[in-house]
Amino acid sequence: MDKVVATAAEAVADVGDGASLAVGGFGLSGVPNVLIGAVYGRGVGGLSVVSNNCGAMDSGLATLLSAGRIARVTGSYIGANKEFARQYLAGELEVELIPQGTLAERLRAGGCGIPAFYTPAGVGTQVADGGLPWRYDGEGGIALASPPKEVREFGGVDHVLEHGIRTDFALVRAARGDRHGNLVFNKAARNFNPLAAMAGKVTIAEVEELVEPGELDPDAVHLPGIFVQRVVALTPEQAADKGIERRTISAPPARGTTR
Repeated sequence: MDKVVATAAEAVADVGDGASLAVGGFGLSGVPNVLIGAVYGRGVGGLSVVSNNCGAMDSGLATLLSAGRIARVTGSYIGANKEFARQYLAGELEVELIPQGTLAERLRAGGCGIPAFYTPAGVGTQVADGGLPWRYDGEGGIALASPPKEVREFGGVDHVLEHGIRTDFALVRAARGDRHGNLVFNKAARNFNPLAAMAGKVTIAEVEELVEPGELDPDAVHLPGIFVQRVVALTPEQAADKGIERRTISAPPARGTTR
């Protein structure tokens, strides 16, 4: 029952070339940077990544992306990641963009053993009709496009069939966790981390605060330990290392004035 692993490197030691990874995080919130760094340190490549976004600036999945270690991304937001856009348009990266809510439900469905579900999101667009560019040819043309999906009517409304997602591994970050793998997430970090954790066949969690079994209020647990196979306790320095994606400050008031 004790799922604590001594180091991040040990926790990801069986992540190999071509593995698929579900990775938690929302923007810079709740990104498992230590585990991602350990995967980077292994030198593996050809990875298929499922995540809301593919890192920002020089953190998170951007470290693997910039090193050319990622072959395919399933996500819902590119954002301002210029290297992501460059690789995608150059034909170096295969990208499946899907609605954010659909991505969340595909991860949850995979974790719950639901093979597929119908949703109205995307009906009447290329999400359902096919033709979204998954890979470019590097010269402005489309080398690989998304296929059409089954559409079925329920209650007079068309719905598109989406498949649940399962991955070889999941990497997540939690605010608190115990040795049994029960996890608690903080605010925006809860958006995708529990869902990514459910989708992984082997889920590895880095936790900012490791507690003993029984210390977490059962009603406060966001993800039960049944979904988690390995836990890595972060150092205080690692736990405190949290980036700010866009720092916004106000100019100080002029001397002698008030606001």
